[in-house]
Amino acid sequence: MASRRVKLAEHDDAMTLAGLIHEAPEAVQGGKQALSDLLSHAASPIKAEINRIIGLHPQARAVLEAVAAGSPFLSDLIRVDPPRLLEILSSDPASALAAARNRALATVAAATSEDEVMRALRRLRSTSALTIALADIGGAFGLTTITRELTATADTAISAAVDYLLREAVAGRKLRKHGTFGSGSGYTVLAMGKHGARELNYSSDVDLIVLYDPEAAPLAKDVEAAPFFVRLTRTLVRLIQERTGDGYVARVDLRLRPDPASTQIALSLDAALDYYEREGATWERAAYIKARPIAGDLALGEAFLRQLAPFVWRRSLDYAAVADVHAMKQEIHAFRGHEAIAIEGHNVKLGRGGIREIEFFVQTQQLIAGGRDPSLRNPRTLEALDRLAVDRWIGQDAHDELEEAYVYLRRVEHRLQMVADAQTHSLPEDEAAVDAFARFMGYAGRDDFASELGKRLTRVQHHYSKLFEDAPPRAAVEGRLEFPDGADDRETLATLHRLGYAEPKAASETVRRWLRGHYRALKIPACREQLAMIVPGLLDALARGGEPDRALVAADRFFQELPTGLRLMAALAHNPDLVRLLATILGTAPRLGEMLAHRPSLVDALLDPTFFGALPDEAALEARLTALLAESEDEEDLLDRARRFRQEYHVLLGVRILAGTLSANRAGEAYARLADVIIRGLATAVKARFAEVHGKVKGAEVAVLAMGKLGGREMTAGSDLDLIMLYDFDEEQPESDGARPLYGAQYFARLTQRLVSALTTPTNAGQLYEVDLRLRPSGRAGPVATRLAAFEIYQAEEAWTWEHMALTRARVVCASRPFRAEVEKAIAAVLRRERNATRLAADIVDMRGAIADEKGEDDPWDLKYAAGGLVDIEFLAQYLVLAHAARHPDIADTSTQRVIANATRLGLLSAADGQTLGDACRLLHDLTQVLRLAVTAPFKPADASIALRHLLARAGTMPDFSTLEAHLFETQREVRAVFERLLAAETKVRRRKRA
Repeated sequence: MASRRVKLAEHDDAMTLAGLIHEAPEAVQGGKQALSDLLSHAASPIKAEINRIIGLHPQARAVLEAVAAGSPFLSDLIRVDPPRLLEILSSDPASALAAARNRALATVAAATSEDEVMRALRRLRSTSALTIALADIGGAFGLTTITRELTATADTAISAAVDYLLREAVAGRKLRKHGTFGSGSGYTVLAMGKHGARELNYSSDVDLIVLYDPEAAPLAKDVEAAPFFVRLTRTLVRLIQERTGDGYVARVDLRLRPDPASTQIALSLDAALDYYEREGATWERAAYIKARPIAGDLALGEAFLRQLAPFVWRRSLDYAAVADVHAMKQEIHAFRGHEAIAIEGHNVKLGRGGIREIEFFVQTQQLIAGGRDPSLRNPRTLEALDRLAVDRWIGQDAHDELEEAYVYLRRVEHRLQMVADAQTHSLPEDEAAVDAFARFMGYAGRDDFASELGKRLTRVQHHYSKLFEDAPPRAAVEGRLEFPDGADDRETLATLHRLGYAEPKAASETVRRWLRGHYRALKIPACREQLAMIVPGLLDALARGGEPDRALVAADRFFQELPTGLRLMAALAHNPDLVRLLATILGTAPRLGEMLAHRPSLVDALLDPTFFGALPDEAALEARLTALLAESEDEEDLLDRARRFRQEYHVLLGVRILAGTLSANRAGEAYARLADVIIRGLATAVKARFAEVHGKVKGAEVAVLAMGKLGGREMTAGSDLDLIMLYDFDEEQPESDGARPLYGAQYFARLTQRLVSALTTPTNAGQLYEVDLRLRPSGRAGPVATRLAAFEIYQAEEAWTWEHMALTRARVVCASRPFRAEVEKAIAAVLRRERNATRLAADIVDMRGAIADEKGEDDPWDLKYAAGGLVDIEFLAQYLVLAHAARHPDIADTSTQRVIANATRLGLLSAADGQTLGDACRLLHDLTQVLRLAVTAPFKPADASIALRHLLARAGTMPDFSTLEAHLFETQREVRAVFERLLAAETKVRRRKRA
């Protein structure tokens, strides 16, 4: 790592944190001034003493300067309490953290109100956060110490809160007096995941499962166990999670409990045990490797885990338990090109080569052998990795490389979270932001960091991909699969039944129809020979999606619509991974399958070794499209080429979304980047051909304005293009100079119609996009193209609030540089106008109500229109821009997510609300991207295939669909609460004033 290291100074205070710091990032531009600004309001003696200490310890100064320049969250902790910083620098960090925890316990033990408890726990968290961050950046703590101290803070806070609540329950005569510190209460809190393993990251959620035993709980007479313990748990979550002026302790996640969409947040032991005995999944077994009682009745928690041990740890070598995970790995994630890893936007936890793959590498082998070898039952990743090497389950090279990568990736993860105290694992999306982060990490710049990170990710991916190499190969389909032309084969029907086909006769007839050459693409004998080779693997892959009959119908439709099959069948016969990939697409994303069926040549793109590499940037796309269009023979050929270009790129994006290797944010930007390039390419061609007939207007300028999803770079596979055409020209010569001249506005209206026609007209290669011009001034009643001066007057004098809201997402896609500047200046003038925030909020609330009346808002899977859905988030972002851009022009951005981030950074949105809205925006976009690929009708969970439900759960980073639904519904409730608090509150103020 590019960092400065010096020998520890020989001072009396060498054991203080300042003295222990021996590592720091390279000097950060602006860091010295930023640190000076942070300390500018500190009392003079405090500031003088801090400066004296960091003067003696240059490395400590360098760390503080890096923090001041690179971490708004840590900077705020320093700014609000300089004496705390002084105490941290001048104390031994481990002793100081232990003392802080003891103070918090004593304060909570003496507390007489929830407010006192919350203040004490939040002070503990803030002190811990700053101390651990400085010790981490300065090299005073290693990873094990960092994660242990973070976990100890969470343990202390949750345990203290539970003890307070149980004490209050006794005082309120809901519980009879029981043992101290929760013992004998019949109520236990289990820490799961990283928390249970004492491996919490810097800004981690705490995953908890809350259980109670109604028989053991000393409940007062007439107190029912379930409602009492559910209420107590709800209060516990509020004490830990609610953000106050002092911050928060941790975000609490209770979704790892059994069937979270339909169970209460506190569950009886018997109900939990019954669930795991009946239907516990492999991922739930893996989760309990790390489970640990941390609060309440610890003995009860330990007893529960002992009862659950046979579920988690099987006596025999349990390769079968991970067969489903192995199968999933063999699908898209193992497909050709998967080894290519992009840096920008990469998720160091969930992405390829990330932390989750190391954890999975360890946990899988623990599940396989932990039943026979208790020494493998260690919840801590690095300690379990050591044990696997000692017992020779893995080689020393694998151990060393995975250990080093784990420590490195956890360090990257912590730095990402220190920036803004956000539960994020993804690197920034653009190179400039990655460059800034690289410097915060201690590197000279982006390229050095990318090289080092890339090496670790590649090594982890290498070991992860070899995870099952030594395991027995997956068995071929057991039983006969033969499809004679005359009649069904009885043994084949039995095999199909064993594979899971509910109607084996119908399945057999479908395949026999293929092999008879019933469809056009299968007429050629050579094609059917290749098909016969892949049928067993295809039937097996279709069955593994969970609903083989439905998947087979999709495959039948695919072959029916296929125009030609010889090249495709040859590719499938020689690429078993491609067969599995095709089965996954057909089982989960019929819209994508239909695209492949109509254009089988697009499969060539899937076989390209660079398929899963970095997405092409705008310049690369532009160059490729320009070259393609330049070779066109006529206008029809030009339009065909543009459509094929778009289809191939859509397949690339669609498959990567299904594979989980492309986040919704990056997918939305990629779809929009493609649309931008196509609009510009066709606009250039259309203008040239239009000028051949009608000539040019003197001083003519044209701008294509992207609105809506395109403007916000939040497009999906099925998005329309919302466009506005603006123009200007020299009034002295308004007529064009061609053979068929047109006058002024007529010229630009016709030109607009030509461009729209080029974008929308179906050809032999299909349709490019639907185009919507209704956001133009006066909507359908207005001209299709608007002169810039008229546009400015309309926006200033006639536009409704909703039109200004729409303008927050306006983005110039195509224009000359000078005209672009003029248009952007005109848009900025509208957005930065002073507005009455109360009136604006009332207009938006009324508009949201009208949309709810028209579209409904009660279906939570209508991700756009549901209460707490995307419309709520988008309206809030648009309100923030229109209400505050006059004083804070930096808030404006066409991206909803970036507006939320900007508003949070500027203090216009609380950190809690910013986190809620940002997380919700990401979740809803992730799910929307998948659904737009997978279904054409409204999504109904009851009608969805098992494969699609699995895919949605993975897109939402949840272990199963039930957990995803619980998470979605909770998220929507939180978003609606923010919406009502921020906007409806303004409306109430207005109504009170009127009254």
